[in-house]
Amino acid sequence: MSTNRVKSGVQFQTAQRVNRSLTANMEKRALLWMGERAPRWVSSDGLTALGLTAQFGAGACYALARFNKFWLLGAVLCIALNWLGDSLDGTLARVRQQQRPRYGFYVDHVVDIFGTVALMTGLGASGFLHWQTAMGMLVAFLLLSGESYLATYTLGCFELSQAFFGPTEIRILLIAGNVAVLRCPYSTLLGHRFLLFDVGGAIAAAAMLTTAILVAVRHTAELYRQEPLPR
Repeated sequence: MSTNRVKSGVQFQTAQRVNRSLTANMEKRALLWMGERAPRWVSSDGLTALGLTAQFGAGACYALARFNKFWLLGAVLCIALNWLGDSLDGTLARVRQQQRPRYGFYVDHVVDIFGTVALMTGLGASGFLHWQTAMGMLVAFLLLSGESYLATYTLGCFELSQAFFGPTEIRILLIAGNVAVLRCPYSTLLGHRFLLFDVGGAIAAAAMLTTAILVAVRHTAELYRQEPLPR
């Protein structure tokens, strides 16, 4: 881990980034290619702002889809722009040797939190899934995120993915869900008719909650081994 001195004299340690998602290698190469060719007027802060604006835009498109389902296509575009801004900002800073570890980590994840709240609020207002499902996904996401941030601080390792799934895979599934809902917003499961997004959302919330619990147990055990009770 690299160490950066802050003004107060306290040492700040940059956590090791770990990404084992299905698209990680391909995504890394694509982002590096774009970062090396980005025009000078494109900045990492501008890309972060683009990612946040796009996520708020996706939430607004979902809310408007309640009145016209073709707003789901607008949400697809916003999700793609969110990926571009959220994924490329850090790569661009590294390519240009303009890293700001504390600022970048803090801003990036505060943006993720506010953006996800906006996205889930829009989904809840869309009429394509129930509010309970949207809030369940939001709570599970915040629990998983909170655990990740605590682990980053205490273990010095920031895991961007869990079980081969990361933010990019989630975006891909969300885009695929939008396309499917355009055709038919319902799904039949065990002889019962459910909203397609309700089914997917419930699965996503359960998966995130389960992952948060399992990872918390694993990290607790790891920290206990590193800091056992004195005899």
